[in-house]
Amino acid sequence: MTENAKHWTHLDSEGQAKMVDVSDKAPTWREARARGQVRMAKETLERILEGTVAKGNVFNTARLAGIMAAKKTWDLIPLCHPLPLASVEVFLQPEPELPGVRIEARTKTFDRTGVEMEAMVAVTHAALTIYDMCKALDRSMVLENIRLTHKSGGRSGTFEAEEAPNLS
Repeated sequence: MTENAKHWTHLDSEGQAKMVDVSDKAPTWREARARGQVRMAKETLERILEGTVAKGNVFNTARLAGIMAAKKTWDLIPLCHPLPLASVEVFLQPEPELPGVRIEARTKTFDRTGVEMEAMVAVTHAALTIYDMCKALDRSMVLENIRLTHKSGGRSGTFEAEEAPNLS
């Protein structure tokens, strides 16, 4: 094990992966926001906005997929803690200049660990759902710029990325 690895929170003394013990932390309100986008052909975005995608309402389905995925983050990402989510919101904004769809997710909990992964999983799964629903029209879509834009609560305080205004 390297000297640096001794300070990694997800490794035990033997260098093996482990879940971080958060039992000594006090629960606090925690919030996270993440963003991403799906770049696509102009015609694909037009079909989404017209409501003529064969698989149905793309925005409603992607929003629901994002919410459902956030609730399962602990099942999808190794070593994530299961969290009682107080709130998950997913916002989708068509952007003709991309062309594509911008996605933002907001997650909240009152617990011992943060909800950053839940917000990023929500964005990612909403984006994947858009791809899945529209792939018959456009296999060249690109999921991009998925990132954390805000987190608050807990010992490390607040993080705010330099960013454009919120979608909500």
